[in-house]
Amino acid sequence: MEGWSDEAICKALDTNVTMVERVRAKLVEEGLDAVLTRKKRETPPIAPIFDGEKQAQLIALACTEPPAGFARWSIRLLAEAVVERQIVPAAHHNTVARALKKNELKPHLTEYWVIPPKENAAFVASMEDVIEVYHRPHDAAKPLVCLDETSKQLVAETRTPLPVQPGQPARHDYEYERNGTANLFMLFAPLEGFRHVKVTEHRTAVDYARILKDLSDVHFPNAEKIVLVQDNLNTHVPASLYEAFEPAEARRLVERFEWHYTPKHGSWLNLAESELAVLSSQCLDRRIPNAQVLTREVDAWQKRRNTHNAKADWHFTTADARIKLKNLYPAL
Repeated sequence: MEGWSDEAICKALDTNVTMVERVRAKLVEEGLDAVLTRKKRETPPIAPIFDGEKQAQLIALACTEPPAGFARWSIRLLAEAVVERQIVPAAHHNTVARALKKNELKPHLTEYWVIPPKENAAFVASMEDVIEVYHRPHDAAKPLVCLDETSKQLVAETRTPLPVQPGQPARHDYEYERNGTANLFMLFAPLEGFRHVKVTEHRTAVDYARILKDLSDVHFPNAEKIVLVQDNLNTHVPASLYEAFEPAEARRLVERFEWHYTPKHGSWLNLAESELAVLSSQCLDRRIPNAQVLTREVDAWQKRRNTHNAKADWHFTTADARIKLKNLYPAL
């Protein structure tokens, strides 16, 4: 019976020709038992350099301020520092990297986060107000609408990108042309499954006032009152309506809304911010050359998402907040 070729063995066992040749040679020279029995180590395994107390010292060092002149610890800096501080007599940077990987510690990375203040009565008062609004039953006569805004840098290609091909991603030249920025207002009605994004050149009080007028008279003209949730930007106030319209019209619009604000450093409570994150990942995460293209692409995105009636269901309660965010509440 004809035996298997090396290529057939490699394919069947998902290995390489070198391994097949090495096993065959061992079979011929030492016999079947030698192939099937794992060879005992002649020397004991080397103990890990960073173990127990030394590993704890490495982690503590990685959590300290980096040396002067450096923004953060690098793996090589840590390898030098553990030797200088006599934590270990010698350490390769790969050894340090493996020790940190076991603890999921990445000293070379920094996350920027909105950190809420501790024991802040104003924060929890606004937070509980917004949470209460989110748990109201759906009322078509008083729709809930969240408002937020963001900016998008307009960037044009200087060379034609190379399209995606089998085994090769699309390629864009590292050079680009800056074309300024555009502002995007997001209106999101989470219980209605409706959103509207407006692209504007600026983010002035007048731009904001016009967005509210459209919200009132175009998008929800039959609503008795619009429950408006927004953050604390300086233009997001009733006074902006008086900058854009005559007093009587401004007053009419002010009374069309029930005003609610997320706390400072608590923008995560604004569902419009979550919807902007979806817009950013699905639509804006690319080079867009000008406001006209941006408007066209955003309109296509919101049309498709509105067609699918994508909603948001808020589950976090005031009771949850009083337990999980206990440190935000003043100690009595």
